[in-house]
Amino acid sequence: MEFGLDTFGDVTVGPDGKRLPYAQVIRDVVEQAVLAERVGVDAFGVGEHHRDDFAVSAPEIVLAAIAARTSTIRLGTAVTVLSSDDPVRVFERFATLDAVSRGRAEIVLGRGSFTESFPLFGYELRDYEKLFSEKLDLMVRLLDEGPVTWTGSVRPGLAEQQVYPKTESGRITTWIGVGGSPESVIRAASHRLPLVLAIIGGEPARFAPYVELYHRALGELGAPELPVAVHAPGFVADTDAEAADTLWPHLRVIMDRIGRERGWPPMTRRRFDSDIAEGALHVGSPETVAQKIARTVRALGIQRFDLKYSNGTLPHEAMSRSIELYGTEVIPRVRALLAD
Repeated sequence: MEFGLDTFGDVTVGPDGKRLPYAQVIRDVVEQAVLAERVGVDAFGVGEHHRDDFAVSAPEIVLAAIAARTSTIRLGTAVTVLSSDDPVRVFERFATLDAVSRGRAEIVLGRGSFTESFPLFGYELRDYEKLFSEKLDLMVRLLDEGPVTWTGSVRPGLAEQQVYPKTESGRITTWIGVGGSPESVIRAASHRLPLVLAIIGGEPARFAPYVELYHRALGELGAPELPVAVHAPGFVADTDAEAADTLWPHLRVIMDRIGRERGWPPMTRRRFDSDIAEGALHVGSPETVAQKIARTVRALGIQRFDLKYSNGTLPHEAMSRSIELYGTEVIPRVRALLAD
């Protein structure tokens, strides 16, 4: 069982409650990753976004800065928005990251939960499905690190093309992130890529059918067993009350903004508390969070759990304390619970 941390580089507030500059947020993400390695976290993921409430649009550069300050923690994305990127450039950037990190690079490929990158890079939303499907097909071929021949409609084709640099291991660890559609789960299996389930709402146990579908699809394809990970939001503090009361006003900011964009009602404290008790939020004291993670792991039979520890405008100091408790208390407690 492995344990990771994910961040989207949410734009945070300082001690005075004022929004911090993007540059400071990015520097804080680097410090958070260094702390994560120091307290024993296995992996660190940085998301890609192209909107003003998130500071990171080029996660590979942030990860390279982290690589220079760390030596063991694996460095990946959460996620790389492949639909609006070029697979060849994605491979080249991550192969470079793999070199500077001495083999610690990982990619989580996905379509993302926001659409700002489509108009920004000149893509049409009506091509949403085709863009991801074709680019994923090319990306899988690139991961083999041999000459690539490929044709499609969303970029120029390739004929026996070599792409550089090659990695020392011969392959970059690459996952597919999905939000919970059967079609996406089957696509991950068909490409023989490990699966990351983004559980951002609802009881985690309800995703068990998707894990079962994934393993069944792998079996029918004659593919080997592959790991499944969960990405879910959370926050750790010294007590349950402190965790909930600290997180609530900051998470509400981002949830209400997204809600206005998508037609959701404002988030209420009752709904927030319900999501902690019965939903996707892994929030509370180290013991409470460890117990909930252990339940999630047992219910889904997963091999990795990634806590999305950045939530709205939550300050750097609060996130750092959460990271410290996650590494020093939550992870050892989950391991002990799973060993019982």
